[in-house]
Formats: sequence, C-alpha cells, structure tokens
Amino acid sequence: MIYSSIDNKKIKELKKLNIKKYRDKTNFFLVEGEHLVIEAYKKGFLKELILRQGSKFKLDIETSYVTDNVLKYLTNLDTPQDVVGICRRNISNKIIGNKILILDDIQDPGNLGTIIRSAVAFNIDTIILSKKTVDLYNSKVIRASQGLIFHINIICENLLEIIPKLKQENYVILGTKVTDGKSLKSIEKKSKFAIIMGNEGNGVAPDILSLCDEYIYIDINHNCESLNVGVATSIILYELDK
Repeated sequence: MIYSSIDNKKIKELKKLNIKKYRDKTNFFLVEGEHLVIEAYKKGFLKELILRQGSKFKLDIETSYVTDNVLKYLTNLDTPQDVVGICRRNISNKIIGNKILILDDIQDPGNLGTIIRSAVAFNIDTIILSKKTVDLYNSKVIRASQGLIFHINIICENLLEIIPKLKQENYVILGTKVTDGKSLKSIEKKSKFAIIMGNEGNGVAPDILSLCDEYIYIDINHNCESLNVGVATSIILYELDK
C-alpha cells in the first residue's frame, strides 16, 4: 500500500501520535530511523513499518509505503528518515528485579533518555517514573535513549505510594542529597536497593526524601556547584554496579 495524501484517515491518525494524549489513548507511538525501528523490532514492540516509497529496508512485519510529502507531514525531525515505526507502548506495571531507579519529576527529555541508557548499561532492572516526569514516549526521549527504552522495564507510579511498598519488600531506599548524606565513595553496596534521583531544579522532593533509609552525594570540587542529573545518575549507577 502506498499513501500519497496527508488527508488520508490513517495518516492523520498516525500524525496524532506526536501528541501525548493520543499516545495515552491508543497505547501506540512513533519512532524514526532504522536503528530505533530495529531495536523496537528485536524486543517485540514494533507493530508496523512505514517506509519512504522506493526504500529497500525490510523487516518481517506489516509494511506500508508513503510519498515524501506524507513523510514530511509525519516527522518530528528537520530531515525526515526513510524508516518510521509504529510501536506498542510498554504498559507493564510490575516491578522486576532487585536494582531499582526512581526518577522524581525529571523534566528534560534529553536527561531522561540519557538516564535510560545508563540504567541499561549499569544493570538496573526497573525504572520507576513519577507521574510528573516528562513523557517516556516523547520523541526526544526515545532518540536520546538510542533505542534502549525497549531494553528495560519502565513503569510510572505515584512515588508516595510505591516507595513504602518497596520498603515492605526489603529494598533499601537511597536518596540523593547534597547535605547530611554519605559520600558515594563510602556507601555500603546493597543487593536490593532503590536509588532516587530528583528534578533538575529542585532535586528530590522533601516528602519523597523523608521516605529514604539513607542519603548519598557525589564528591565534587568547589569549582562546580552541581552536576547535570543525567551525569550524576550515570556516576551513581556506575559506582553501585561495581
């Protein structure tokens, strides 16, 4: 099938997936580019392939073709990719594993994507997003994650409700705090833990910090006031994975 008009009903429905409320409503989202599409396909999240007319790219899945004007209409990028994937959202609400990363209201999509990459690299089992964290299926998050969004269990929960449940299941809750905490260098490694990283401007919210068992911080020199949350998360996860 070749779609050549942006007025086609299916194309208009796909365009809506660039808006969060339609992603939430349908449980589908778009990814652009061969790498992201292949990662989605490998993990079973790819529903359908949309290709530029004439493309030789192939996967064993339902495929449609579009003309250049339709591709430009669908894309979020300045330069449209030849390959677009329609993907199923991960609607899991289960916590998997002993190593948990909790994100309290992360707002920047680039930061979230970076954090997802580091979580996969350093063997985190589940990421828990707060309700006000930037949308996981924002196109910038997906691109920044380099497709690793498909390689880790990610759920969204009310943190004030989920953290007490984790404590009941014997997870040690570690909060990041620049005062009254332990240096990351001296922290005792735990086999079952949840580490909480906070909002870019405000850090971890006080009511969330009050639920923590321990506080930790990263030693930095006096020339630097603070670290980007993506960088800080990567350092902490690296140390906890040693």
